[in-house]
Amino acid sequence: MSQRFGELGANLVIAGRRGDVLEETAIELRATGAKVLPVQCDVRNTTEVQEMVDRTVAELGGVNVLVNNAAGNFISPTENLTEGGFKVIVDIVLHGTFNCTMAVAKQMMKNSGGTILNIITTYAWTGSGYVVPSACAKAGVLAMTRSLAVEWAKYGIRTNAIAPGPFPTEGAWKRLVIPGLGIERKMKKRNPLGRFGDQIELANLASYLVSDGAGYINGEVVTIDGGEWLKGAGQFNQLEKIPGAAWKVMAAMRKRGKKK
Repeated sequence: MSQRFGELGANLVIAGRRGDVLEETAIELRATGAKVLPVQCDVRNTTEVQEMVDRTVAELGGVNVLVNNAAGNFISPTENLTEGGFKVIVDIVLHGTFNCTMAVAKQMMKNSGGTILNIITTYAWTGSGYVVPSACAKAGVLAMTRSLAVEWAKYGIRTNAIAPGPFPTEGAWKRLVIPGLGIERKMKKRNPLGRFGDQIELANLASYLVSDGAGYINGEVVTIDGGEWLKGAGQFNQLEKIPGAAWKVMAAMRKRGKKK
C-alpha cells in the first residue's frame, strides 16, 4: 500500500517496532520518488505514538491520511489461550488502532479533515474459531470505524475500512498456514475465484478509498476476498480437523520463536 501511495505522489511515514526493517523498507519506498520518514514506534505505547505524529507534523507539515495496519495474530484452540496471549493481540490491533487514530485525528481536526483507513478482516462480523483474540479485536476496530464515521464527519474526517481475504505475506503465512497439511490448496479451493489476492489489488483499493475520488464514502467496509467469506464464513473454522498433537507442536514452535 505504501509503495502505491508513493507512486501516486504521497509522502510517507512508516512505523514499526524494528528499526532495521523500517530503514530497509524506507530505502525501497524512496525508489517511488516519495519522501519517506521511518519512525520506530510501538502502537501500544501512547507516548511513542504521539512522538511519531509530532515528527510527522514537524518534518512533513501535517498528516492527511492514516492507515491503521498494525496487526498480530496466531492460531490456537481457545481453551489453550493464556491471558497474556489474548491481551497482546487486543493491545496491538484494537488499542494500537485507537492510539494512532486519536493522535492523528487531533491533527486532522486542526487542518480541516483527513481520511482514516482501518484494515480489518471478514471474520470481524462473522467471528472465527481458533483466532478469537484477533476476531474480538478486529470486531472492535469495525465498531470504531463506523462510530467515528458518524461522529467525526463534522470535522471533515472520513473513516472507512477494508476487509481483505487471503493475501500471502511472509509474516502471516508463518503464523497462520501450517506446513504439510495442504492448507494453501484448501484455501484456494474454497475461494470462488480459486486464487489468493495480489498485493496490487489491495493497494489500488486502499489508494482509491483515501483519495478525493472516494469523498462520499464514509463508514464503509469494503471486502476484497474473491467472495471467500460468502462461501464459507470464518476463515479458520476448518482447523477443528487438526489433531491435538499438532497444536502442541505449533505451541512449542511459537515459544522457541519468542526466545530468539
